[in-house]
Amino acid sequence: MTTFADDSIGKRIIESLLEKKLAACIQVLPIQSYYHWQGKIISDAEKQVMIKTKKSLYKEVEAEICLLHDYDVPEVIQLPIEIGLDAYLGWISESCGQ
Repeated sequence: MTTFADDSIGKRIIESLLEKKLAACIQVLPIQSYYHWQGKIISDAEKQVMIKTKKSLYKEVEAEICLLHDYDVPEVIQLPIEIGLDAYLGWISESCGQ
C-alpha cells in the first residue's frame, strides 16, 4: 500500500508497476490524511493505493515506488493476505512476473 497527492506521480508509479508486472491490479481511493511532519500536524488530500502483488515481489515494488515518488518518505507498507478465493489469488500470481 502507498499514497500519493500528485496524480501525475501516482499515474507514473501505477503504470510502471503494471508494465513491469510487479502488480496484478492496483486500486486507488481518495482519502484525507492527517499526520505529523517536521514538527507540525499536516492534513492533505491524497489517494490511497492498494497494490495486489506477490509477497516475493515486495522489495522490487518498494524500490520502484521510492524511485518514482515525490515524497521524502513515502508510505510503503505490506499487508498480508490472510485468506482469499483460490482463483483470485492464482490470478494475482499468474499476472505478476517472476
